[in-house]
Amino acid sequence: MERKQLAPGVFITSMSAAKFNRCRITIHLRFPAQRETATDAAVLALVLERGYAACPDMTALSRRLAELYGADLGVDLSSAGPDRVLSADICGIKDAYALAGENLTDAYADIVFGTIFDPYLIDGRFDPEAVRIETETQARRLEAEFNSKRLYCVRQARRKFFGDSPAGIELGGYPAELVNVTPTSLKAEYDRILSTASIDVMVQGVDEARVADLLLRKLEGIRRDPQPFALPMAMPRTPLRHFKEEVPGLTQAKLCMLFTTGGESDPPSVSILRVAMSVLGGSATSRLFRNVREKQSLCYYCGSAAQRSTGVMMIDSGVEPGKEQQAEAAILAELEGLKNGPITQEEIDDCRRGLLSSMDALSDSLAALEGWYYGQITRGEPLYPPEYGKVLISAVTLDEVRQALQSYSYSVCYDVTAKPGTAGKGGAEDV
Repeated sequence: MERKQLAPGVFITSMSAAKFNRCRITIHLRFPAQRETATDAAVLALVLERGYAACPDMTALSRRLAELYGADLGVDLSSAGPDRVLSADICGIKDAYALAGENLTDAYADIVFGTIFDPYLIDGRFDPEAVRIETETQARRLEAEFNSKRLYCVRQARRKFFGDSPAGIELGGYPAELVNVTPTSLKAEYDRILSTASIDVMVQGVDEARVADLLLRKLEGIRRDPQPFALPMAMPRTPLRHFKEEVPGLTQAKLCMLFTTGGESDPPSVSILRVAMSVLGGSATSRLFRNVREKQSLCYYCGSAAQRSTGVMMIDSGVEPGKEQQAEAAILAELEGLKNGPITQEEIDDCRRGLLSSMDALSDSLAALEGWYYGQITRGEPLYPPEYGKVLISAVTLDEVRQALQSYSYSVCYDVTAKPGTAGKGGAEDV
């Protein structure tokens, strides 16, 4: 396993796919997020998925993928701390299984690289009809956020937590700014991404040298000024802020609690964080699941997660309206118990076994393996296989778990609850 540099800011990584009859090529473009162009970036990912110069619409693209034995193409926009990652991936059968001996590697690379480097343009701009359709699609997605109260509560909490920080730029953009998205503004954002992005191509089960050659050909003539990855950052420690929002007729209240490391020291390793979150609330043997959900019956669900790049830890739960303060106090008591009370080796080992089992499953999926290695790239780590990741997980100690949890201070609590007198009948529905 080796990440090779092909040009400034351009890398290729080849992973074994010997046990699979399928192969995969993915290109990741990591670029600095900008508040003023966040909405354009969100719409751009949707437009790029509709087709490219050689297959200018969804019908032509679908036919081409069907010709390649039903290959799958996807385009996605995700976050990497304050940065954004625009990804395109294609997955299909290996060359060895082509019935007529077709060169599938070249065909796959042509599609996935065409999607990124040769978009369908009209007079140097994106297709106005495609932009109109996907802008409307994104508007519906943003409007639908409120319909999932769990997602809505988490995002509202994050907005209060991050404020104007670069890490708080909305991944999906901003509803009020969709009217400003045009074929021209989309092309300008596309050009910025292509210029500033660090490009990583991940290949599984195909000829790495051939894909590298095709990639470099696509990059010929493109002006590039790749920017370094954003460094890990954390919001400063602040006095606790509570926010409450009342919604008529709500069946299940939502509670989101956010904590920060304050950026005072280097963040714990991802292995330590994985074990710490599993012990706190990330597994069926965690403190929050066993004590807050099962023993006290205060939550329908209650889980924890941490993000190393932004120094944030989140605990979110669904509770009966009116019991939010009781649930919050119980959650904080469990966290305090892990910070300053006894942690048994047995509970650490129980949670560790779940993590090790999930890491065993990584080798069953091309997409999961790719995500494993690209996660290391985004964190600036040397590449190592899941087998070594298991070694690192097994080496995490009780003191390291305690120290990781002690680094967090409570910052924001956001509560979405029923308006008095309008609560539903209760239950486990996530509404």
